[in-house]
Amino acid sequence: MDALSDRSIDFILDVPLEMTVELGGADMKIKDLLEIDRGSVLVLSELDEEPVNIYIKDKLIARGDIIVQNGVYGIRITEIKSRIERIHSLA
Repeated sequence: MDALSDRSIDFILDVPLEMTVELGGADMKIKDLLEIDRGSVLVLSELDEEPVNIYIKDKLIARGDIIVQNGVYGIRITEIKSRIERIHSLA
């Protein structure tokens, strides 16, 4: 991206966006879903050694690995869409 294009989006750089990280999924029957209560444990697929998907406004922008550092969970980015692809996906 050239300097002119960079300046044309400066006004949106401080706009807050919701980020969602998809850890995995589970297939359930409705009867099992209705039995979920506080303290229930759901077994997720694709959790072991699989990268997690990172979304902004329901658009996939990156993938990463779950890490724990000093007792705090985080995500190490391993793949990311190009800057142009990320900007276009937010539209």
